[in-house]
Amino acid sequence: MSVLDPVEVAEVEVWPFDLKGKSKEEIKKTLDNAEYTVKKKVVDASKLKFVLNEKDIPTAKEIPLPKSYRRRIVPSPIYEARQHPDIRIARRAATIADLAKIIVERKVQKGLRRTLHFQAVRLQSLAKERLDEITGPIEVETGDEETDKDS
Repeated sequence: MSVLDPVEVAEVEVWPFDLKGKSKEEIKKTLDNAEYTVKKKVVDASKLKFVLNEKDIPTAKEIPLPKSYRRRIVPSPIYEARQHPDIRIARRAATIADLAKIIVERKVQKGLRRTLHFQAVRLQSLAKERLDEITGPIEVETGDEETDKDS
């Protein structure tokens, strides 16, 4: 299933924990807290204030994270070639089409539907940025002339 396009992800960051000698319960609690802490960190740093994650991440205690390691997962020639805004828009639209097809064909949970929505929000943002790049910023029409006149 293609929830994410690796080229859009581009990099992976990991926080290695030393869990040797810990009980199964301690490991689970540490990893649950770490997952929640990372989610908060990513959402706070996100321009659109969401993370593309099919699974709900339950609220947990925020904890200090160990030193992280971050690396690009897409080779440089491919990464550079696919950074053109029009290519990114086309790939995002293809991902959305794939997700919509999966939703139609299978009984899916809310997480995949939420991911589809967030992918569409991201596509809209990329398309607007590209349009603004070419034409300069434009005003978005709401289609509600009465409301627009009252503003």
